[in-house]
Amino acid sequence: MTELSKVAVRKRQPLLLRRFATMTPLIRIASAVLLLIVLAAVLAPLIAPHDPTTPNALDSFGGPSGSHLLGADASGRDLLSRLIYGARLSLAGPAVVVLLMVPVGVLLALLAAWRGGITDGVISRVIDILFAFPGLILAIVAVAMFGAGFWAPVIALTVSYVPVLARVLRSVALKERNLPYVAALQVQGVSAIRIAVRHLIPNLLPMITVQAGVAFGYAMLDLAAISYLGLGLQPPTADWGVMVSEGQSSVIEGFPQESLYAAVMVLVTVVCINLIGGWFAERHDISEADL
Repeated sequence: MTELSKVAVRKRQPLLLRRFATMTPLIRIASAVLLLIVLAAVLAPLIAPHDPTTPNALDSFGGPSGSHLLGADASGRDLLSRLIYGARLSLAGPAVVVLLMVPVGVLLALLAAWRGGITDGVISRVIDILFAFPGLILAIVAVAMFGAGFWAPVIALTVSYVPVLARVLRSVALKERNLPYVAALQVQGVSAIRIAVRHLIPNLLPMITVQAGVAFGYAMLDLAAISYLGLGLQPPTADWGVMVSEGQSSVIEGFPQESLYAAVMVLVTVVCINLIGGWFAERHDISEADL
């Protein structure tokens, strides 16, 4: 097969297959593991062997068996089922943070870079003020005001993560804004909104993607910590942070499985996301200094 034929074949291949072919074995493993976790979360009602919240005193602290592959917790609930269902909320929280954070952060960055002057100064000062509030502290305040649950910590973390994204994207957008093609489009009478939507945002997309991945990992850790402190999702909800919290009392009794399994799931998920994010950043020549 000639080189031109190989190029033609590669172009006919789906984008995902072409991307997969360029991955290292480690990144392929991380992608496969992350895909399995996501599929488990989506298919939880179909693949979970038991109801994750139904207790059974007879199975309390039960070890691995045919009916409970990973054992049971202090209340006799199946640990495997709780891990599978726990993936849903443990992934949903960070996903919502990212979905809310990205549009707001991108909008602020583009406004600051495009308008400059007073607009840039005001946005930059607001970002500086928000940087003064750590995400966990802001989440604790939100829970104190609105009560424990899913949404209060998620909204608080979104507010704390927006400045990070906006500041990084602002610097990149400023460089893009001053490139000759932008001036040429303005001379042709193209509107600022059209330039931003059709040119600036697509060129910023690799940086946005990397930042979204980083934020997802941090949000997962923060939300797990908030649930561990009893300020997020509440028992008997199946959530990895809740499981770590509920299982800590069982560690003293010689049953660390509940906390251990949930903590490992959080760790594995965050590591996989970071590995994939690092690979993506390397492919698009995004250095740590840019982040």
